Amino acid sequence: MVQEYQSPVRVYKHPFELIMAAYVRRFPKSPLIPVFVDSEIVNETQSKDGSTVVTERRCMIDIEAPRLLKRIAGVDYLYFLQKNTLNHRDRTLHIEVRNETFSNRVIVYESCNYTVHPENEDWTCFEQTASLDIKSFFGFENSAEKIAMKQYASSIKKGKEMIEYYLRELEDEGVTYIPHWTPPVVSGTIRLQLPPHSIIVPGSPDDKLDADYIRRYLGDLTPLQESCLIRLRQWLQETHKGKIPKDQHVLRFLRARDFNMDKAREFLCQSVTWRKQHQVDFLLDTWERPQLLQDYYTGGWHHHDREGRPLYILRLGQMDTKGLVRALGEEGLLRQVLSINEEGLRRCEENTRVFGRPISCWTCLVDLEGLNMRHLWRPGVKALLRIIEVVEANYPETLGRLLILRAPRVFPVLWTLVSPLIDENTRKKFLVYAGNDYKDPGGLVDYIDNEIIPDFLRGDCMCDIPEGGVVPKSLYRTAEELESEENRLLTDSIYKCASIFKGAPYEMLIEITEASSVITWDFDVCKGDVHFNIYHSKRVPQPPKKDTLGAHGITSPGAVNAQMIDRNWVLGEDYSMVEKALICKEGESVQGSHVTRWPGCYILQWRFHSSPACSASSLPRVDDVLASLQVSSHKCKIMYYTEVLASHDFRGSMTSLQSSHSGFSQLSAATTSSSQSHASSTVSR
Repeated sequence: MVQEYQSPVRVYKHPFELIMAAYVRRFPKSPLIPVFVDSEIVNETQSKDGSTVVTERRCMIDIEAPRLLKRIAGVDYLYFLQKNTLNHRDRTLHIEVRNETFSNRVIVYESCNYTVHPENEDWTCFEQTASLDIKSFFGFENSAEKIAMKQYASSIKKGKEMIEYYLRELEDEGVTYIPHWTPPVVSGTIRLQLPPHSIIVPGSPDDKLDADYIRRYLGDLTPLQESCLIRLRQWLQETHKGKIPKDQHVLRFLRARDFNMDKAREFLCQSVTWRKQHQVDFLLDTWERPQLLQDYYTGGWHHHDREGRPLYILRLGQMDTKGLVRALGEEGLLRQVLSINEEGLRRCEENTRVFGRPISCWTCLVDLEGLNMRHLWRPGVKALLRIIEVVEANYPETLGRLLILRAPRVFPVLWTLVSPLIDENTRKKFLVYAGNDYKDPGGLVDYIDNEIIPDFLRGDCMCDIPEGGVVPKSLYRTAEELESEENRLLTDSIYKCASIFKGAPYEMLIEITEASSVITWDFDVCKGDVHFNIYHSKRVPQPPKKDTLGAHGITSPGAVNAQMIDRNWVLGEDYSMVEKALICKEGESVQGSHVTRWPGCYILQWRFHSSPACSASSLPRVDDVLASLQVSSHKCKIMYYTEVLASHDFRGSMTSLQSSHSGFSQLSAATTSSSQSHASSTVSR
């Protein structure tokens, strides 16, 4: 595999002629580069007017390699051929280097250019490219490649230090200015020299990265890391039309893949395509944050940490995650999260300018006071995991530190569910404090100044973040509304809808292969009242047959829903009820779980529930009349979600959904629960 290197544009704030005077002092050898043992000039020519000088040298290099490898190769030193073309008129120096030793096994090529800065004729630019192709090397190709790349990276750094060293040496000798080259005057003729600013320098300064710019805005990178950034950036400019990510964002993708060019390129291309497809670059300017989020989303930006990183605070324990998912849908909640990340990128750029140093990530403070089992609502957790996947795929290396405060006992459960989807490098940035441990040494004050600790953490700084609360069910959206969203960033819908008719229950078949598996459910009764039952059968239900009325082919109500329980089955013989029936009223939300005792087929059944008839001695009540009008079509409607968990996953995620009626930070609505020895259900009104 060919290894390539591309340097940034290094700018010396000295004239070209002075840089050349410093450069030639490195020959024939320099104590600043011990591996450069010696060099000799093998050929030197110049043009008639003396404007162009071509110098060819043979250079001896002592590579720092294991002695055994040198003995196998049969050499102590490596020889390279260097060709320097100095053009005094154009004020350029072009350098080409090729290896002489092992040229039939290894191909080394280097090209360097010293040129006048396009915007300041008293400054000098330096650029460097190189390639290494090891075809064969006595079976030690990988070792030789690593040694060569390490040695080359070291020599790049030394080269810059060497020029600066000899510039100081010249200054100490009193040499601070060297006049520009002028052509010799020939009798009877006049020669004009073009002004330096008329020289056309290949390339444009707009598409090149300056070394000082990298250091100021991107941070300290090794030469090879700089090369990866420049090459990936150039590739994007050549292959992607339109807007490409900023340098800071490109660097994040490289860091996320340990500067592996191929992996980072694939990773970044997928994200660029995603951003274009969903117009994410315009999200902050076009997306209007719903009032619902302004009232119930308990998160917001709050100053910065001690290192200048933007600080985002999320009071997760005070947030009604289920209500937000049900009212906004995954799409709406994801857009909120994306807008936070886009705003974070902007704030990083702003803080980089304000603090005068590169800031590429932010700090997130998550307060978990109030977190309980209600937050482990399975569809909500599943939506959270899917959002994490999108963020991890498109905003790598944006989280500098995550401070988790007041973590309750239930936190390890949530962490077990979420952590597998979080990158390992990101997980290392998590700091968790239980109870009031964040107040101790090594706690919050080590990362955030006392002056900006929020008031809800007993600090002195007012924090303008909503208090949250339970999202009213009147704001909940129907399954049809959630499924009809256009340009969705997430493909699947968590919930499914089902209609229940009188005499035609809705049944769902779940096949269990291992005993002690756990069936979990969550459903809302959107219209009418229903009976909810769970049955077990060792027999596999047969596919339902079509049922029509008369020759006109009118479908009967019983054929609307597929019936899993055959009408000829006998309860107690062919199938059995494993839980007591639960009556669920219109508007109720029901969560529950059942630990299975046996393998086989389990059937979840929702059946139409009729209000009990009024006694003969009493007139019908107004409520009964209104209820009969509302369900005059003998139709009920539910929106449901189910999932089957292995027993060990269940114990690691939730022990009983009955605990979800514990109060939700003293903000939840009244709840009732019904539980059996092997099941638990919670009904929320």
